[in-house]
Amino acid sequence: MPIRTNRGRAAVYRRLWGWPLRSPRHLVASIIIFVLLVIALGVIIPRVLDRKPADPSAAGQPSTSAQGTQVGQLPGSGASLPTKVPPPSNSAKAAPPPADAGLIAELWAETWIKPPPDNDVNKWLKQLEDYTTPEFLAQMATIDPRNVPDKITGKVTAVKSTTSSIDYAIPTDQGKVQITLVKAPDGSWRVTSYTKVD
Repeated sequence: MPIRTNRGRAAVYRRLWGWPLRSPRHLVASIIIFVLLVIALGVIIPRVLDRKPADPSAAGQPSTSAQGTQVGQLPGSGASLPTKVPPPSNSAKAAPPPADAGLIAELWAETWIKPPPDNDVNKWLKQLEDYTTPEFLAQMATIDPRNVPDKITGKVTAVKSTTSSIDYAIPTDQGKVQITLVKAPDGSWRVTSYTKVD
């Protein structure tokens, strides 16, 4: 009776794995067999998975709700065509600017042009925090307070006003600046952006 050892099994495995490397012909044949096997599995597996019903209780019963909803197919008799939902309207209605929004615009402008004596950005942003959205405060952290205008040269006036946002023009010694205020969820108005206007 022959004695089976691990050395004998290792030799068999070595011969199997080493067969493709014995000659270029063996290597090409191994690659072709591997590619054919991958292609065959790629074709067979999706077909097998598609045949499997999603709901075992519904197997063998045609789905009437799915018919007619596929692209290129008309709905069956008695079914109505789905109606297209109109896109949400992003345009807010024009409205006169409320007095509290104008007050916030003036307070923001006066605080904006008066940074702390040491030009500390954090102190400056802390002063503007009550009048500015958190997102815009994060953007303003990159601004050097020394670059802001020194004084306001005229009246802060509303340029464009809707129910949810208002644009105000602020004349300064360095030119006109336009700020945008938006209505926060709590009903207060906050500055969300500013741009220099020529």
